[in-house]
This record gives sequence, C-alpha cells and structure tokens, in this order.
Amino acid sequence: MNLNGKEIRPGEETVLNLDIASLPSGTRIDLKIHVYRAVKPGPTLLLIGGLHGDEINGVEIVRRSMRKKLFKKLKRGTVIAVPLLNVYGFISFSREFPGGKDVNRSFPGKKSGSLASRIARTLTKVVLPHVDFALDFHTGGAGIHNYPQSRVYGKDKRSIDLAEMFGMPYIVKTSLIPHSLRQTGYLKMIPMVVFEGGESLRIDEHSIREGMKGVQRVMSSLKMIDKIYNRVKPVVFEHSNWMRAARSGIFILNKRSGEKIRKGDILGEIIDPNNEFISRVKAKYSGTIYGHNNSPVVSQGDALFHIGYTGTQWNGEKPVRKRAPETLR
Repeated sequence: MNLNGKEIRPGEETVLNLDIASLPSGTRIDLKIHVYRAVKPGPTLLLIGGLHGDEINGVEIVRRSMRKKLFKKLKRGTVIAVPLLNVYGFISFSREFPGGKDVNRSFPGKKSGSLASRIARTLTKVVLPHVDFALDFHTGGAGIHNYPQSRVYGKDKRSIDLAEMFGMPYIVKTSLIPHSLRQTGYLKMIPMVVFEGGESLRIDEHSIREGMKGVQRVMSSLKMIDKIYNRVKPVVFEHSNWMRAARSGIFILNKRSGEKIRKGDILGEIIDPNNEFISRVKAKYSGTIYGHNNSPVVSQGDALFHIGYTGTQWNGEKPVRKRAPETLR
C-alpha cells in the first residue's frame, strides 16, 4: 500500500502527517492518518471523524478505538483511521473551514479550490482509492441531539448491508447530498455508512460506546479480527420528517430521541415568556424520535423533532405511496 508516497507493508503500522496548509500565524497544520495493516490481505476499512470540526463524538470514537488498541492485532486487512479531518473547525469550535466552507459539501474537491475543497481532494485522491468500506462519524448539529443511528443511501444495498453489520439501533434511509463524502464514496462504489450520535460540542458517552461497538461488529463481520460479535437487528426507517415549531418561545421537551410515539402524543410545549400562550407540539403520526432539539428557546420554523417511520407507520398507519422526504445529512 502506497499512501502519499509512503510505502506501508503488510504487518506494519504507521502515522502519516499530510501537510495541508497553515494558520495565518504561519503555524503548519497536518492531517494525521493512522494506518494499521495485518500480515494477511483483506478488506480496507476507513474510519473518519471530525469532518465537521465541532462534532466531537465522532473524533472520540475513532480516538478511543485507537487508544483501546482495537486495530493492533488485525487478523487480516487494513484499517485507515482519521480521527480529526477538520482541524480548523476543531480549534475554532466550528462546523466549517475558514471562509464558511463545509468540507462535506466540497467533494471530490479541487486542487485550486477553497481550503475545504483542497482537503476533500486530498482525501479523495490519497485515501479513497485504497478503501473497500467506510464509516463516517458525525453528531447532530445546531443543538440537535441524535440517537445513535446509521444513515445510508436507500438505493445502495451494499451500504445497507454495512449498516446492518454496524448494528446501530436505527438505520435511516436517505438521499445522497451533492458533493458530500458519501456521494463520492457511492460513485467510487465504496459502501459507506454515516454514523450520527449525540450533538455538536458535547461529549455523549452513550453515543461513543455505541459507535465503538459498531466498529468492532464491522471488523468481526469482515473477519478482520478473531473475536466474534453477534449482530443486532436495527429498526429501519424507510421514511422520516421534521416536526417544526409553529410559534417562537421557550421550548420544554416532553419526549426525547429514542422514544416511540403515538399519533396525538404531546411531544413538548412552546411557552411565551410573558405567559400569553402555551403551544403544545402534538405528534401527527406514530413513529420513533431519532433526533430532538435541545435548545431552550426556539423560533417559528425551527426543527424540533426528527421522526422516523417504518413502512407502515406513515400517514395514519397506512403504507406510504409517495417518495420519502429528504433528511439532513
């Protein structure tokens, strides 16, 4: 395996420091790529955290997996681990790169493009050609807490199979977003799962533990490690939608991510600070909450609850006959 001019032989372990750019102060910024190779050939699994710099749980899942030496005794194959892609966003508590660019809307990238585009190009050209399977770790953004889940392109059977190996409580079928890492992986025929767990700028131990368990389930399923991890049966959401705030005010939660709901349930309340009204947020359909807004103050139109539905839970328990609404990532 040759990564960026560095030859990595079977049985070797190394860290590559890719010089990507510098801060305005002149301090150089390196992208660290950790490579673990077994002696025997096998699949190459990519783990990537911090594509959005403020989504710390993803960084922690990859970092702790390395710290726990989960990749030290691979039976076969290779693990490529990138704990933190967006160094700039990480140090500035931001989702984006300088200039407001989102690297996950910049793939496959350009050599002469924005900094986000150049980082995307580095990952596309240097790393992805070696990858057979990929796990991309994220959290909810802007105060949204996500219950541990896998997001996959609903028409990509190989990615759905990977999500079943990964074994999060929920699999959410979504569309491909233009210029995202997942779309680039799909075009390169790389099965890819986007993990979502917790929220940005918050450590969520439950999500981190679930993510690490999922990594080990995947390696076990691919026969990369000796230890056997039994698969779990995720709930598959064929359809999903957001419930949004009808009014502005103080937001009080009654239900949270991971809870099943019935049509008519009171999910929360929006209260006027001057006690002029109380607006109850009622479930329009039966389903499961897999993301909720933790903000104590919301404005009209803000996303409050992300609700998933199995094939028979949409539109008053009747089977869906229309295309599913597009979700966020």
